Amino acid sequence: MINWLVQIFSLTLFNLRTIPERKGAAVAAAVGIAGVVAVLVGVLSIAEGFRAAMTATGADDIVIVLRSNADNEMTSILSREEARLVTNAPGIAWSAAGPLASAELFVIINLPKRSTGTDAHVPLRGVQQAARAVRGDITISQGRMFEPGRNEVIVGAGTARAFAGLDVGGTIRVGQSDWAVVGIFSGGGGAAESEIWTDAAVLQPAYHRGDSFQSVFVKLASPEKFKEFKDALTANPQLKVKAVRQADLLADQSSMLTTFIETFGFAIAGLMALGALFGALNTMYSAVAARTREIATLRALGFGASPIICSVLFESLVLALVGGAVGATAAYFAFNGFQAATINWQTFSQVAFAFRVSPRLLANAILWAAVIGLIGGLFPAIRAARLPVATALRET
Repeated sequence: MINWLVQIFSLTLFNLRTIPERKGAAVAAAVGIAGVVAVLVGVLSIAEGFRAAMTATGADDIVIVLRSNADNEMTSILSREEARLVTNAPGIAWSAAGPLASAELFVIINLPKRSTGTDAHVPLRGVQQAARAVRGDITISQGRMFEPGRNEVIVGAGTARAFAGLDVGGTIRVGQSDWAVVGIFSGGGGAAESEIWTDAAVLQPAYHRGDSFQSVFVKLASPEKFKEFKDALTANPQLKVKAVRQADLLADQSSMLTTFIETFGFAIAGLMALGALFGALNTMYSAVAARTREIATLRALGFGASPIICSVLFESLVLALVGGAVGATAAYFAFNGFQAATINWQTFSQVAFAFRVSPRLLANAILWAAVIGLIGGLFPAIRAARLPVATALRET
């Protein structure tokens, strides 16, 4: 066993030392694999970033209450009395000002993008005073909070970056009135940063919503209170509502787009991986062909077939991992943190997010590179081990 391991180590070290003699083919194989990894990481970082933006604010103790037959806030409607009954349900956290619950409106407005000047949909949310305490991570980074009863808005950081006219001190046209931008807020990089907030009581008459809302956001006393809260709403004959954890609702809203992006990314990377695989095969076949007599000599000296196979596989794996590391590093610096916006297909509104190259994504990309390297070296390794010793020694 020790002799077998020594043979593998010796042959692998010898193979790696001769790579500079074949640097052209070796570099081509590594670059091909680096390209596969860079494309895979780049495309999937879009899905990672969008998923992170949609779930960053999805704490387990935050619950959204909607009409029982609604799939999202756009299709839900609740009366003021229903909203009041929800806020009085057991399990909700309380502060000195009262229950941590916010009955809210959700409408879509059009604003011009900074980059193109074309209009796009932006969520405008009417909230109550407890909204910031319910979310827990809303921080005013510029300006101030809007004053209740006034035509004032605060803008999420992502929306402020993506759309024109949303700087503090500016105004936007909402309905038939101008609304002053008085602040910019951050929300932990989550979906709230893609919204504009104002007082629900002011937004209701602007959109002729009467005394109705679309959802109630509540913060529970603890995540374990969810069942008690949900059961209380279900048991109340005056209510026809459903309670959903914010994390679950946001994950559901992001699933369609992230699945599409991931499928597209793996398809593109798969096609590129096929090309890189052929490159790795060509490199290793060339390496084996160039060392036919050397391999035959080693066999004649007593080196076994399995150490030769392992040494060729290790050489191919090293080239693949070097290419994968280069591709992953390039993708990280090129894509991580890149700001973008896309459509939330549940509400048809813009969601601002940042590409995210996560450690899990990098690990998966390196794994892809390793698989390409192993497959690319397998058949050349088998060929090297099967070379007839006598015939190979006679080759010039």
